[in-house]
Amino acid sequence: MVLHSDNGAPMKSLTFKAKMEELGITSSYSRPRVSDDNPYVESLFRTVKYMPSWPTKGFETIDSSRSWVEAFVRWYNTEHKHSKLNYVTPSERHNGKDKEILKRRAEVLLAAKELNPERWPGDIRNCEPVGDVHLNPEREAA
Repeated sequence: MVLHSDNGAPMKSLTFKAKMEELGITSSYSRPRVSDDNPYVESLFRTVKYMPSWPTKGFETIDSSRSWVEAFVRWYNTEHKHSKLNYVTPSERHNGKDKEILKRRAEVLLAAKELNPERWPGDIRNCEPVGDVHLNPEREAA
């Protein structure tokens, strides 16, 4: 088994390394000062840490941790509307449903604007499907 982590002090401490060796787990580390070495996990950790249901005192058992993670993944992929995906879920985007959802959303917003123009001084919300998503577009452009 391999545990991949950042180069934080807790993950590099001698006590932690000794416990990993005792358990037969190999350590793997991201490259120092390379922000996008493991960007998906870094983004996921931030999302997980700020979940209201995150157990701040830890999990009672390995099974309770597995159940929590399963519920989180299900919520994240099927219920959580992502701002970077123009407020559709990853599942909707992955299954190609985003275009129809966003088209319907635009129709509803336009109808609401027509009924109450005084409440809509400008354009409606952007309802265009999101194109390709990149982690570091500025690096790719260079």
